[in-house]
Amino acid sequence: MKLAACFLPLMICGVLLAAEPRSKPTPENDDVAGLMADRSVIVTGDSDWDWTQARTAMVPQQVRPFFLTTMSRTAKVGAHGYHDVFVVFADQRADTWNEPRSIASLKRLRREDGYEVVAGDLCPIWHAKSEKVLVTGKTFNFAEGSKEDILREQVSYCVFDPATRTFGPLRILEMPAKDHGGHPIIAPNAGCHQQVVLDDGTVLLPVRYQRSSEKRNYTSIVAKCSFDGTTLRYIEHGTEHSLPNRRGLYEPSVTQHDGAFFLTLRADDGAWVARSSEGIHFSNQIPWKFDDGEALGSYNTQQHWITLGGRLYLVYTRRGADNDHIMRHRAPLFVAEVDPKRLVVLKDTEQIVVPENHATLGNSGVCRINDNESWITVAEGRVSHGKRKGENNQVILVKLTADGNRSK
Repeated sequence: MKLAACFLPLMICGVLLAAEPRSKPTPENDDVAGLMADRSVIVTGDSDWDWTQARTAMVPQQVRPFFLTTMSRTAKVGAHGYHDVFVVFADQRADTWNEPRSIASLKRLRREDGYEVVAGDLCPIWHAKSEKVLVTGKTFNFAEGSKEDILREQVSYCVFDPATRTFGPLRILEMPAKDHGGHPIIAPNAGCHQQVVLDDGTVLLPVRYQRSSEKRNYTSIVAKCSFDGTTLRYIEHGTEHSLPNRRGLYEPSVTQHDGAFFLTLRADDGAWVARSSEGIHFSNQIPWKFDDGEALGSYNTQQHWITLGGRLYLVYTRRGADNDHIMRHRAPLFVAEVDPKRLVVLKDTEQIVVPENHATLGNSGVCRINDNESWITVAEGRVSHGKRKGENNQVILVKLTADGNRSK
């Protein structure tokens, strides 16, 4: 079955993905490359609002496992028109999702100082030791409800209790006043990231911040945090990663694979990667490249990690895919294997997991199911800006398996 034939709303369709040539990727290539994709649309926007920043977490309860996807209700025009946060739930196999419902504790509220504040760019993850879902991200702050103030951003989080299916209050992670170089930590946030929960419950949380209020240039770190099921506490952080040009390095994502840790970082004009032996102190970042030395071509958007079948993969968008009509080339959405020693993407393994359909696909999230299965959740963006103007945007779920057998 060809990929193009499977991109139908509210339909589950198992597809064996094909390796896509870099110059002209096409989802209709039937050559076998090894990953099985089961792609569906789990929710759609409406005529007034889009769903954005959709990411999924699994609650692996023995009796009744289930899934939840958090997402922001967002204005169709403008860059950061984030409003209330919603959630959808699904049963064990996530073949049917319920209607979105607003999370009361994460509503956009006007404070006494005149600012409207709302959590956003959220990333939920299962925390096994506490048996809770930790939802981490950032706060958006709008003066008089309209003018965004990025210097007021903070690392935000809340806790979901599976026993009661309730979300706790929005809370703020207290960060140190200065970094290792003595620079102030200004406007730290953990938006659009990918975190790691270690076996002992320690959370490795990627965070970005500014060192100056005068220049929007970001430094990225991985913060080691404790979490007791209620409160997230900063312990320490390691190396500090930045670039002097433009907005520096930001929206970091971390993963653990084969005894090492890997960090990918967004830059305005590229993407960067680093490696660590213990999770917070990383090597100097290097630009992402293919194994033939060619630049990956991902820029000005996030990348995320997948560990699948004993291998390490990167999820990304890039230039050079007949996608010049897409803002910042943020579609199609690719996955490719990474050489963890050379820190390069293996070009011949590159595959399209979500085809380009006149919408951006840059803000994705990864949910690890087990050693042989991971899910990608991505909400379409800017649907109203192109040929699909008037259509509702879609939240797409891709179930990836290494061996073609879905977990039970």
